[in-house]
Amino acid sequence: MRRTHRSLRSNLLKHHLFLAVSAAGLIFCSPAFAQTSERAVTRPVENNAGTLQKGSPPEKAGEEGKPPVEAYPSSGISLLQRMGTTLPPLPPEKPYTGPVDEAYGAFQRGLYQLALEKALPRAEAGDAAAQTLVAEMMTRGMGIPRDSKNAAFWYQQAAERGDPSAMFQYALLLMRGKDVARDKAKADDFMRRAAEAGNASAQFNWAQLLVADNPGEKGLQLALPFYEKSAGQGVADSQYAVAQLYQSLPDVPPEKKAKAREWLERAAKAGFDTAQLDMGIWLVNGVGGERDYDKGFEWLRIAALRGNVVAQNKLAHMYVNALGTRPNPVEAAKWYVLSRRAGLSDPVLEDFYLGINDEQQKQAIDAANRFRRGAQKP
Repeated sequence: MRRTHRSLRSNLLKHHLFLAVSAAGLIFCSPAFAQTSERAVTRPVENNAGTLQKGSPPEKAGEEGKPPVEAYPSSGISLLQRMGTTLPPLPPEKPYTGPVDEAYGAFQRGLYQLALEKALPRAEAGDAAAQTLVAEMMTRGMGIPRDSKNAAFWYQQAAERGDPSAMFQYALLLMRGKDVARDKAKADDFMRRAAEAGNASAQFNWAQLLVADNPGEKGLQLALPFYEKSAGQGVADSQYAVAQLYQSLPDVPPEKKAKAREWLERAAKAGFDTAQLDMGIWLVNGVGGERDYDKGFEWLRIAALRGNVVAQNKLAHMYVNALGTRPNPVEAAKWYVLSRRAGLSDPVLEDFYLGINDEQQKQAIDAANRFRRGAQKP
């Protein structure tokens, strides 16, 4: 006999809604290239990303009729996996009040040949800023055919003269072994120097390298100041890292820990879908502040609409349990179908899906298909 949606919902209330993880889940394994134009395939989904687990200390039950949930932040995805996703755009540049650079001014106006004419003589005379501009134009084919090898030469010249942007770009070339001999020690040195000179992307990547080279809490503590500096300059990946580390590391000053959710929200508002996922989870679980089911639902919905598979799974649970929204078996089933198709299994939601009637299943599948075709928009 097919079970009813109502009875299944009462059974689902006995389960914890979201994952609990330890601080170990925050250990990032490898440097990622924050705020670059790199593109790669969609990130993989962790095998246990949607499993509803028990075993961590639960909070006391919340409001009457709401399930007890665990007050631990989600691990989201690792920053290594972030290398496979589209990053948010760079933060706006700060207004420049120094001397006028005619070459850079022409570049900003799209007059690339004029910019090159003005920059190249200065670059040949040893001007680091002009060398960086020439390298960038050669890399991107602006006013001159693309020439990555000569671009690498000019990045090296500018990096050796201490230009922060050039040091960052040259460090990436050394790290990848692209148009230059691969040299990790030299790459690390230029990345550190660029970070210390204030380059926001270098600060993020230097933090990543510190974590990779210093396993455990030590690496996270060493990296935190650089994540903080980069976060302050608007790099969403760093804002996300700061939020997670403020929440999870021991001995974080109370005034910093109190700002964990604020940093997470800044990353979420910058368009970082994993931050949007975790923002929803933190709000539902009361992590880093008061519980707010309505806002938690909205953030999960935003991430789900952007294609975050874990958020789609969590959103299905929200609809089933009427957290921040009215119960809606068709919407719940739709989001479950989408996450299941992406490879995220969930026995609890499968049990729910089998308990709704055939017409509801059909409506859910049709809605999932429309979403996949792009007919459904936020």
